[in-house]
This record gives sequence, structure tokens and C-alpha cells, in this order.
Amino acid sequence: MQMEPKVNILLVDDKLENLLALEAILEKLGENLVRATSGEEALRCLLNQDFAVILLDVQMPGMDGFETATLIRNRGRSRHTPIIFLTAFSTSDQMLFKGYALGAVDYLLKPLDPNILTSKVTVFVELFKKTEAVKQQAAQLVAVNAELRQSEERLRSLSTCSPVGIFEIDTEGGCRYTNPRYQAICGLQAAESLEKRWLESVHPEDRERAVSSWSNYIRQSRDYSEEFRFQTADGSIRWVQVRSSPMLSGQGELLGYVGTLEDITERKQAEDVRAQVIREQTARAEAEAANRMKDEFLAVLSHELRTPLTSMLGWSKILRSKKLDDKATARALEAIERNAISQMQLIEDILDVSRIIRGQLRLNVAAVNLITVMEAALEAVRPLAEAKDIKLNTVLDTSVGSVYGDPARLQQVVWNLLTNAIKFTPKGGKVEVNLSVVCGEGQQTTHRYAQIQVIDTGIGISSEFLPKVFERFRQADSTTTRSHNGLGLGLAIVRHLVELHKGTIFAQSLGTGQGATFTVRLPLLQDNRGSRWNGEAGQISSPVPSTPLAGLRVLVVDDEADTRNFLSFMFEEYGAIATAVASVDEALAVVEQAKLDILISDIGMSEQDGYTLIRKLRSLEPEKGGRIPAIALTAYTREEDRLEALRAGFQQHLSKPIDPTKLIAMVANVLKLPLEISAS
Repeated sequence: MQMEPKVNILLVDDKLENLLALEAILEKLGENLVRATSGEEALRCLLNQDFAVILLDVQMPGMDGFETATLIRNRGRSRHTPIIFLTAFSTSDQMLFKGYALGAVDYLLKPLDPNILTSKVTVFVELFKKTEAVKQQAAQLVAVNAELRQSEERLRSLSTCSPVGIFEIDTEGGCRYTNPRYQAICGLQAAESLEKRWLESVHPEDRERAVSSWSNYIRQSRDYSEEFRFQTADGSIRWVQVRSSPMLSGQGELLGYVGTLEDITERKQAEDVRAQVIREQTARAEAEAANRMKDEFLAVLSHELRTPLTSMLGWSKILRSKKLDDKATARALEAIERNAISQMQLIEDILDVSRIIRGQLRLNVAAVNLITVMEAALEAVRPLAEAKDIKLNTVLDTSVGSVYGDPARLQQVVWNLLTNAIKFTPKGGKVEVNLSVVCGEGQQTTHRYAQIQVIDTGIGISSEFLPKVFERFRQADSTTTRSHNGLGLGLAIVRHLVELHKGTIFAQSLGTGQGATFTVRLPLLQDNRGSRWNGEAGQISSPVPSTPLAGLRVLVVDDEADTRNFLSFMFEEYGAIATAVASVDEALAVVEQAKLDILISDIGMSEQDGYTLIRKLRSLEPEKGGRIPAIALTAYTREEDRLEALRAGFQQHLSKPIDPTKLIAMVANVLKLPLEISAS
């Protein structure tokens, strides 16, 4: 504990024995006793020290006590220092008055009473100490106030000059303080900023989100940080980041909320520019990759076209210039025929890809027996397998039902997968072909699928290339030293054909040199609730228990004769009266002549498409057929295609291949008809 500093007491007497006597009496006070043997010496002591009390002898040679007191009182530092006069003579009233007039606080007669002297001195000592304490506290208070004023001024300057807006909100949501930057961001005057909440400055499109997030913040009392667009009264828009934290008392009581608004418009613009640069760089990289792929494809195409031509032209010249025996002639003709077939398949693949890109690859749909399709494909590739001594193992489940699709295209799928497996399987290898039924879980029911698997023991697929195996013009090795021929189109065509049949395809491989498995899944016909296969290829029987569309007048528009015939037959099986035409003009002529209940139109027709038809139809008066309900059929399956059809004037959109049950149900839904269709 720090000791209290000693107080100075000045003892003034010309006799040393008197000073010693005074010291003996006062030493028990424990204070600092200072001697002076004359008035002059006393004044010198007062130059640099403050005293709690002065004990001053009146009768001194030279300068007496009264003169000394007069000089003490004339000095500012000692003007109020208490003076007790000491005298050995009886004090007259005149002397008392003179002493008190000079500022004396008391008169003591010698010899002094130690107790009285001690008590009187003690009073002035304590008074001095308290006065000093008060002075010190006052000085500290002055310093604290000065510091507070500086702090307040500093905070005011910081708030005024802050680059971010600052606000304070009470627990009732009222605004208690905003700084100039806050007012500038919100586009408000100082008084307005205390009346309106910052939420009112949020752009109308962002306001609902802002109100919701702020309400959640108020309920949960967590730190808040969100970004919104602000719109000022003059219509200018800026991006603002809003941050806030709860204000709590020392006892944890919620006092309100303090927050900031920071204009981040430049940052957002920089982010947009950066995102645009990244998009452009990505697009440029993709374009460069596409160009490289195109160049590689053209190089491969040139190779694949020239290679069979070399053999064909070479043998042709030999046949024209030399007379060959029957065996050599047969060999030459076989080589020419083999290379011509190879080139024809190459051209067919290119044409198929062109149709796929333009969305013009169509299916001639019917119920398809997959056993028949797979056996035909196996017979077609068997010579290729035998030439490489590759063993073909087949496990075909004959109980697998039919699928709804194009038999020629499904055979193309299987043929492509088989030739691909044989191409990439070395001599003496094995290719296994399986057909089975698998189940897949839907949202409400379990669907059954026909699963085709082609498993080979070939070169396999690396994990890097596996995700790209179904892309057009892609091959794992596109260099001039490739060990396998082809354009990299087959698997891309297969995937598109499978997806047109509402199926899925995926590839699996453990890696290079470990073979590959390609799996195709197609929905079985009974799962489509469509026509049922009766065992004979191309024959369809429909288990329709009633004629739910009896008397309904349907106009079918499609430029494909097989599709028109199929749709007409299907509607008539359900009791409707179907009229089928091949063009927009024919359809409009029928509309003018007959009263129809519904229009079923293909989109991708030659000359004039389905969009042209519906726009012309909707331009007619209602009594002339302008309001006939219409359903669009198309092989374009993207969401934007569906929306475009609806915007054009169609009520519904159905993608190909057509599921009869879905189409009938859609017709019933559009016309608000009760409908029940059972499945076998």
C-alpha cells in the first residue's frame, strides 16, 4: 500500500530552544517539520514549498512576526496559508486585531500547551490534506473531461468522415442515429433518416428478401450481413452491404442494434466484369477446343474416307489392267464390296449426326420385340467377330416384353454397341451380350425396364475419358497413329437414339486394359400403358375396355405418313373420328370445312412447321376455329421448346416418341373428359 506523503509545517522562531520545543511537541504528528530562525529565512522556505500551517513567533529581532506575515500574505502561493502567531507577551486587543487583520487564524501564548498546539495544528494539517485531495480530484476530473471531449470529438469526426454509413436502432425499431454517409447512401436528409428505416430504401425487387432476412435477424439476434440493391429518390441504383450487431448492456440486456451500410457498387461491377472475362475466356477456350476437335475430326474423316478408297481404287485398276483368275477376282470384288460397305456406314453415321444436330432425326414407332432386334444385330456382326476369333456369348431372357420404338433404330443401337466392342477387343477376346428385366423406382410406382448389356474384354476406358465417351467426334486417341478406325460418332448416335426412346445408357470400365460394359435401359411397353405385343412383329393389340373418346373429332397434322397413320388408328381405337393431313394448308382447309374438337400437330414439319399452323389458326375468329384446343408433338424435348410451344398457342406439349396412353390422357385433360385406361 502506498504511504501518504508528509505535509510540511513551517516553524519560525529566532530562538533555537523554542524551535526544538515545538519539534518535540509536533514530531508525533509524523509530518515534515521545517525550521526558520528569521522572517527572511521563512520567506525563502515559502518560495519552493507549500505548508499546511505556519507557526510564527511575533517578537523577533529585525523583521518581526507581523512584518513577516504581511510579506507572506502578499505572495500568491502563500496568500491563504494558515498562520498561528506565537507570543510570550499578553496580547492586547490591538495586537489581536492587527494579527487577525494580517490573516492570522489563531494566537497562542507561551509557554505553549502541547495538547492545544497539537490539536490546532492537526486541524490545519487535515484540512490541508483534504484540500490537496480535492485539488487532485479536480485536476483528474479536468483531465478526464478533456479526454472525454477529445474522444467525443474524435468519434464525431470518425462518424462524420466514415466511408461507410452508420446507424443505431432501438429495440422498437426506431432509428436513434445516422451519420452523413448513411444519409447519402439512402438519399435522405438528416431528419428524414431518423424517421425512415433503411429497408425503405431497398430496391422493390429486393425488398421482400430484405424484410424477411432482417426479421429473422431481429428474432435470432445474431450478426447480420446481407447485400441488396438500394434505389434513391432520384432513381439511381447502387449495391449496398448491410451489416448489424446487437448492442448489449453489461448485464446482457438488449439495448438496440448498431449497423453499417457500405456502398459496394464498384466491387459488384468489378465482379461482373471479372465474371464476364471468365465467361469469355471459357468460351474462347471451348471454341479453341472445338476448333481443335473439328480439325482432328476432319483429319480423321479424311483418313477414314481415303483408306477404303485406296483399296477400292487399287483393286479396280488391277481388275481393269490385268486378267485375274477366278480366285483373285473374287478376292478383289470382296475387298471392294467390304470397303464400299464400310464407307457407306461412315456416310450414314455422318448423316445421322447431321439429323441429330438439326433435330430432324425421327422415329417410326411401333411395339418392338427386342429378341428379334438383338438376334438380327448379332447375325450382322458375327462375321466381324469370327474374323478376329472373338467369342460371342449371349444370355437373352425370352420373357422380356416389348418396348415402344423404332425397330430399325433399336437394331442400329445394338449393332453399334457390338461393333464397338468387337473393334476394341483384341483377337481371341470375348464379348458378352445380355438381355434382362430390371426394376427402377419412380416417384409413386416401380417401373420395369428392358436392360441390354454389352460386355467386352477389350482395351477398356480410362477414368479421364469415361465421362466423354458419348460425346460427338470424341475418341480417346485422335492422333495419326491410332490403332483403331472410326470417327467417334457411333456412341454419340447411340446415346441420342436411346434418349429418343425415353431410355438411358451408361458406360463402365475399371480402367485401361480391363474391358468395358455398356448398359442400355428402355421402358417396357406395359409400363408405358400403351399397346401390347402379341408375339408377332409389327402387330399391336390395344386392350381398350371402352371408347372414352367416342364421337370426338380429332385433326392430326404430320408430314410423316407412318406417324399420321399410327395416330389416326390410335384415336379411332379409342372411339374418336380422326382426320389426318400432311401440311399446314391442308389443316387450315379442314378447319374451315369441319367443326373439330381438338388439333394434334407435329412441330418439325417441312415447308411450314407447327408454329406457323398454330399462329394462323389463332388468328381466325372463334366461330371459324380460332379457339380449337391444340396439342404439340415434337422430337424437341428441351424445356425451352415446351415453353415456346405454349407461347405460340398450344395448350400442351408432348415429346416423341409418343406414348399413346399419355397422349390420350392429355387430350382428356385438355377437354376436361373423364378417362380410365387399363393396362394389360
